[in-house]
Amino acid sequence: MVKAVIFDLDGLLVDTEPICCRILQDILAEFGRTITLEEYVRGYSGKPERANVARLIESYRLPWTVEEGLARIFTLEEELHAQGVALKPGAKELLDHLRETGRGVAIASSSTRERALNLLNQHGVAEYFQQFVFAGEVERGKPAPDVFLKACEKLGQAPGDCLVLEDSEAGIQATHAAGVPVICVPDLKTPEERFLKLTAAVCPSLDQVIPWLEGEAGR
Repeated sequence: MVKAVIFDLDGLLVDTEPICCRILQDILAEFGRTITLEEYVRGYSGKPERANVARLIESYRLPWTVEEGLARIFTLEEELHAQGVALKPGAKELLDHLRETGRGVAIASSSTRERALNLLNQHGVAEYFQQFVFAGEVERGKPAPDVFLKACEKLGQAPGDCLVLEDSEAGIQATHAAGVPVICVPDLKTPEERFLKLTAAVCPSLDQVIPWLEGEAGR
């Protein structure tokens, strides 16, 4: 039986990927360049922010260092997030279900604590989570397993007794390496089949995780 559920944040729990694309579009517009949603999904979606900035600078020959690019992105992100970021469909229903069934709940994200809590507090859902693991708390990011192993440790549960919800290929790789079962809830980019084969299930939305949990509990 699943004793605890660990959520990814961006693209899984909160709908930040379209905002990330908008930020890159706004930045490139300053230099008379463009990027489509399809190009963003293919080249940047689900990848670490620092690596994305380095790729953006190189691909479009921007006159920035990576640190300058990150600073510009953080400024734009803060402005757009202040306008509101939607929860992903089914998120509240799933969180209510997990609370009702007494399962532990955690977030494991490469986000910073302040950024993540700002997003969660927009919808009053931060209180659903007993534990958090954020950037800087582990040595290696996804696809290394560190962030999920740390979340299991904080929850006081063995990896095999937890379930991770992820949308990205790197996240699926990380859960597999950690020995934690994972359900993929795809966002803008559906992971390749070789990654989907590593999952326990693929659900179109978060509320569809509830029937899976109920079926698993009955086995």
